[in-house]
Parts: sequence; structure tokens; C-alpha cells
Amino acid sequence: MRIALTQQDPSPGVGHALGVLVQPRPQFSLSHLTLLQQSPPALVELAAQAGYDFVGLRVIPLNLPGEPIHPLVTDARLRRQTRAALKSRGLKVLDVELARILPDTDVSRYLPGLECAAELGARHVLSSAWCADRNFVRDQFCRLCELARPLGLTVDFEFVTFAAYARLDDAVELLSGCGCSNAGLAIDTLHFARSGHRPEELDDLPPSWFHYAQICDGPLEFSLDESELKFVAREGRLYVGEGGVGVAEIVDHTPSMPYSIELPNACRTAILGDELYARHCLLTARRCLESRLQKCREGC
Repeated sequence: MRIALTQQDPSPGVGHALGVLVQPRPQFSLSHLTLLQQSPPALVELAAQAGYDFVGLRVIPLNLPGEPIHPLVTDARLRRQTRAALKSRGLKVLDVELARILPDTDVSRYLPGLECAAELGARHVLSSAWCADRNFVRDQFCRLCELARPLGLTVDFEFVTFAAYARLDDAVELLSGCGCSNAGLAIDTLHFARSGHRPEELDDLPPSWFHYAQICDGPLEFSLDESELKFVAREGRLYVGEGGVGVAEIVDHTPSMPYSIELPNACRTAILGDELYARHCLLTARRCLESRLQKCREGC
């Protein structure tokens, strides 16, 4: 177990006078994918009302069928509205997505998106690989890191169960081979569990790779059929602690960092509405992780 106890400001009732090392309260971001139909300014407002610390924004669209497009890169007015909402609500942008590495595609095309991310104050850029040529992927990922570094951005690689880089081993090989100081590993708890990994596999990875993680739960029983994996990932995720992913156990084996709640669920948002759904996502994640943290404190 690698729960990172730190000397940040303690929670109420816990002091340093006793020499106690404490874990800070977990910080949470509302991922754009959770409520992709919301415009960026509206997502900021909704996240603030629900009590989130950050938001994540889809600056680089995937151009999937039916995907809502929010043209932050090309629409100066939308960027101004988003910056104004962030300032008035006191929220920061944790990450932007998604700089995919695709066959025969130069990642330099993402530079306007990276510049937009920096303008909005983002910290991290999410990337993934959908190409089987490992030399090409390594070169393009390194190039992406080079483009992001002067802008103060890290590039965090996510392995996706139904992508070319589908396992933790794939991501570790890539990061170990690139040697870029601003490269990172973004664990998505759903993909981590669906790929058959054990939380203990994270223990020996460099702590410097971990900047943030994406958290959600998923059904205890599942199929490895690609269409089913995609359906759950894109519109059928579950509240943290509700399913069989073991989110808290995975988080136990990573350093302390912010958690992006990436939890799209079409049925629940239709029933609850976006704001109430966002509140439930945060409440359940906080309850699960803070309960786990309290158990650690009591056992330390």
C-alpha cells in the first residue's frame, strides 16, 4: 500500500502539535466527458455549484458521431466566457483532452489546442495511442511533450482497454522510453480494472509520473466485447464505490493527487438532470475515498 501521508494543512481537529502526518482532503475535478453536453462556461458554473475544486475541458474533440463540439480553440468569445467563469467561481482547469496519437498523424496539429489549454490555465494534457507502430507512437509522444513543455503543461498518457495501448505495461514501456520530464501516467480506474491489473502493480512506478487520476466505477460483471467496453466507458459508468472496480484500492497504491471524476452515464443524467447528477458523482467519490483515508489514519 502506498498512501502518501503529507505535511500539508491538516483537517479540522488534527494538528501538527502532536507530530501527526496527515493526508490532505482529496481534491476533485469534474471531467468534461461526464457532462459533455455542457458548454465550458456552463460546466464551470455547474462544477462550482456542486463543490468541485477543478474542471476538465475537452479542448481537442474526438469527432465521434454525435459528440458535442465546443470550439474553444477557434472561438475567442467562448474562451473569454470560460475564463470569466473560472475567475468568478475561483476554479482552475485541471486537464484538457484529448491529444490522441493516431496513425500517419503529426501531433504538431495539436499545438493550437495546447496553447488554448495554457491560456485557460490548465495543468495537464491527456493523451492516448491508437496506433500499433511503437516507434511512431514513442516519437510522437515525445514530440507532444516537447510542444507542451514551454507552455507549462504535462502530457499524461492513458492506456485504454480498447485502444492500441491497452495495458499498464504498454504505458510503462512508452514513458520509460521517452525520458521527457513533463510526461506522466493518467490511470483511469475503469480501464485499469478492465485490463486485469492489480493495484500492487503501481507500487514500483516513479511517483513523479502521477499528476492526477481519472476515477469512476463499473459493473461487477462485464464483457470484454469491444462494443460493450465502449458503451460502459462512454455512457454507462457507475458512482465510485458502487461497482466492482475497486477504486479505493487502486488509489491506495498511488501518491496523493487530484482526482478527475470521469463518469458519463446517459440514463442517470436523463433522470436526475446535470447538476444533481454532478453532485451525486462528487458526493459518492468523496464519501468512498475519505472513508478509506479515515481508516488509514486510524490504522497508522
